[in-house]
Amino acid sequence: MDEEKLGNFMNRALNEAAATYHAALVVVGDKLGLYKTLAKHPQGLTSTELARETDTAERNVREWLASQTVGEYVIHDPETDRYSMSDEAAFALADPNGPDLAGLFYVASSVHRSEEKVTEAFKTGKGVGWGEHDPMMFCGVERFFRPGYAANLVQAWIPALEGVEEKLLRGATVADVGCGHGITTIIMGQAFPKSSFIGFDFHAPSVDRANRLAAEAGLEGRVKFEVASAKDFPGSGYDLVACFDCLHDMGDPQGTSSHVLSTMDSDGSWLIVEPFANDTLEENLNTVGRLYYSASTMICTPASLSQEVGLALGAQAGEKRIREVVKGGGFSQFRRAAETPFNLIYEAKP
Repeated sequence: MDEEKLGNFMNRALNEAAATYHAALVVVGDKLGLYKTLAKHPQGLTSTELARETDTAERNVREWLASQTVGEYVIHDPETDRYSMSDEAAFALADPNGPDLAGLFYVASSVHRSEEKVTEAFKTGKGVGWGEHDPMMFCGVERFFRPGYAANLVQAWIPALEGVEEKLLRGATVADVGCGHGITTIIMGQAFPKSSFIGFDFHAPSVDRANRLAAEAGLEGRVKFEVASAKDFPGSGYDLVACFDCLHDMGDPQGTSSHVLSTMDSDGSWLIVEPFANDTLEENLNTVGRLYYSASTMICTPASLSQEVGLALGAQAGEKRIREVVKGGGFSQFRRAAETPFNLIYEAKP
């Protein structure tokens, strides 16, 4: 045995165990407003001051601050015993216009609550349905995905499609399939006031949340949400059908492809946004690949296996597999329209 390699492996494992604890503490800090309060005080706060401003217990706050300092989320000044956040950390964790990374930690924490179900699914192969996860999963997904969609959907992804932006500006009908809490539907509805949008999801609590968000945004009537599966959602003549980070979660994505085709206008477009992935495991041996494979093992693959067919593409399906699924459903045209470090954006046409 190579002692140096063993030591390196042990150090990596210890760091990851520490990060696992840290994930829960990010949720604690977010829920209690600890990050937001620190971000308001660039000069820093003592543990006593932070506890007083957030109405929390100082001793717990002091230990939390120590863990955050070791994790380099917080900066400690030993001379003044004050704690602060860098501009970058404050932007990532406490700025309403930032990437809202805390949402990712809500998702990470939720999968630990699902561990027993996923472990059992490994034995039975029956999967774990999306709705079987802790509700923390759904709010975490909403929060983490929102900034990326807000930054890219209207500004980059829709313009990358052939003629779609012009249709939406004139007035088009759009179906957002697998819409979850409806973030993407609402973003499009706000950007294109002459078009009408309907979101479909098989998870009723998510549809309820989406309708509330649409009402809060003043979009009732033009943006609405209904409970329906990807293989039987109603309507026809859609100018645009969209699936955001969900096709790989579906039990029968090829069946979805066939149904989407049957609901579209003859000159319609299908916008498919999927997690970034190359076609082979070896090409995905990086930080994003590791995050997505882990999330896929705990969330995406079990979700697909819990449904009919259970194709289980996984979050790292890659362009080749997505192309096969889309064309297998009857589409004649398929191309990669755009990409980011985290997503691949495809366009399919009849």
